[in-house]
This record gives sequence, structure tokens and C-alpha cells, in this order.
Amino acid sequence: MKLTIKKILKIMLPLLLGVFLVWYSLNDVPLSKILEYWKASDKNWILLGVFLGLLSHLSRAYRWRFQLEPMGYHVKLGNSIMAVFATYLINYTIPRAGEVARASILTNYEDVPFEKGFGTIVAERIADLLVMFGIIIITLFLQFDFIYTFLMERFNPEKIIMALGLTIIVLLFFTLYVRKSDSKVALKIKHFTSGLVEGALSIFKMKKKWAFIFHTLFIWGMYVLMFYVTSFAVPELYGVPFGAILIGFISASFSIAATNGGIGLYPLAVYGAFAIFGIDKDPSYAFGWIMWASQTFMIILLGGVSLIYLPVFNRKQS
Repeated sequence: MKLTIKKILKIMLPLLLGVFLVWYSLNDVPLSKILEYWKASDKNWILLGVFLGLLSHLSRAYRWRFQLEPMGYHVKLGNSIMAVFATYLINYTIPRAGEVARASILTNYEDVPFEKGFGTIVAERIADLLVMFGIIIITLFLQFDFIYTFLMERFNPEKIIMALGLTIIVLLFFTLYVRKSDSKVALKIKHFTSGLVEGALSIFKMKKKWAFIFHTLFIWGMYVLMFYVTSFAVPELYGVPFGAILIGFISASFSIAATNGGIGLYPLAVYGAFAIFGIDKDPSYAFGWIMWASQTFMIILLGGVSLIYLPVFNRKQS
């Protein structure tokens, strides 16, 4: 009974949060205003953004095969592509259920054991996480002066230094505690950290490691580029600093992980990032909604087609 309630809460809470955030963002900037920006937007830039997003997803599907080949599984590219799109679509309904479904698709149609397929997905997520950290570091480096000035103007410098010092001390004590402790929490953290390191190092052991690294960088390059070019669709955002684009992209990326596909939170995250640079609220919200809606439409369309066509495709192949 408790497990059933827990499962229901895991599904319902993110959805309810998404509905609340949609209401909140549209309460701040009315839907009629968003539609005005949509009508005035340059649809060519939106289509280009969707195309770049499509390239990133296709590259992800192609990259996945590099991880499966060393284990002796030569997966059909069609199944890999449809499994990836099905993953994104399912994640809009149940958080992280898409990854399970993706591994299950290979089990059903390619006879890849579930644990092996799921293990490759975890490994590629580690690679993506490392690239994301790299983007954050590059952004901090490029925008150091701006971020430093922003923090100094709005917060007491002494309090910032104290907070940073306190954070470093807490992290050091926490690291020492985890290394020496045998508690359940400490063991879980150790297991997660060791898995993170092992997964990252396994990338360099695969036969096509450089192709894998290239596709990983290509995927994230397309993510950043699709975000950047779509901003040209809103005339009010012409001339927006690239630093604002990078911070907006990072903020929006975290929103996708926080809620089901970023429902409701994505435009709020974009506005929060752009507000740092003094960009007006209305075009920021409008861009966030246009960006999210265009990519979501592609996922719903191609993810739906993938789920329907998967059994047909494999019946024809067999």
C-alpha cells in the first residue's frame, strides 16, 4: 500500500508542479501576450532550431550503438532512433521512465539484456553530465567579470566570502565523513561516485571512443546552437549577449531535469537567467515558451510515431 502511494506521488507531484508553474508563468505574462510574440516571431529561425534539435537526437541514437557494439550487439539504427524519441516522450509523463522504456525496447526488439542496455544509458548520462559541467565552467570563465560585478552589487562582499569559505569547510568535512563512514547514506554516495568515475573512464576503453566523444560534443553543441538561433525568432532579443544565452541555456537545461520535460519551469528558468542581464520580462517569457513548445512538439510528433512504428518496423525486418 505504501509503495503504491509512493509511486503515485512520484508521478503526480511533478505533473502537479508543472501545472502550477504553467499557471504561474501565464499569470505573470498572459497567454494573449505570448501569442502576440509568437505571431510576430520569425518562423524560419524556429524551424532551424527544431532541425538542430533533431540532429542532436539523431546523433545521440547513433552514439548509443558505439557502446553496445563492444558487447556484441549490433543494433539497427532505426530501433536506436525510435527508442531515443520514445524515451523523451515518455519522460514527459513519468520522470525517468523513458530511460527504462529505452532499455526495454532494445530487450524486446534486439535481444539486448535489460541491465546491459540500461548500463549504457547510465554511462552516456555520465558523459553528458561531464560536458554540462564543462559548459558551466566555460560560462563562468567567459562571464567572470559580469557575474562578479553582479554579485558584488547585490550582496555584501564579506558575506559572499564567508559563505564560500563555509561551503568549502562543509564540503571538506562531508568528504572526510563519507570516506570514513559505513552508514547507508555514505555507502550510497561512495557507490554513486565510484560508478560516476568508472562510467567516465569506460568511455576511453571502448573501440570507437573518439567517435563517441565527437558525438557527445556534437550533441551538446547542437543543444546550445538551437537555443541560440531560436532567440533570433524574437526581434526584441536581437543583440542579446552570448553570455546571457549560455546562462539561459544552463538554467533551462536544469529545468528539464527538475520537472517533466521542463513543463512550466522552462520559460521561468529562461526569464530568471535573462533578468540578470536586464532583458525585459515579456520577450524573455515569450522566447522560453516558443523554445520549449517547438522542441516539445517535435518530441510528441516523432516520439508518438516511433512508439506506433516500432513493432511494424521490426516485423518487416524479421
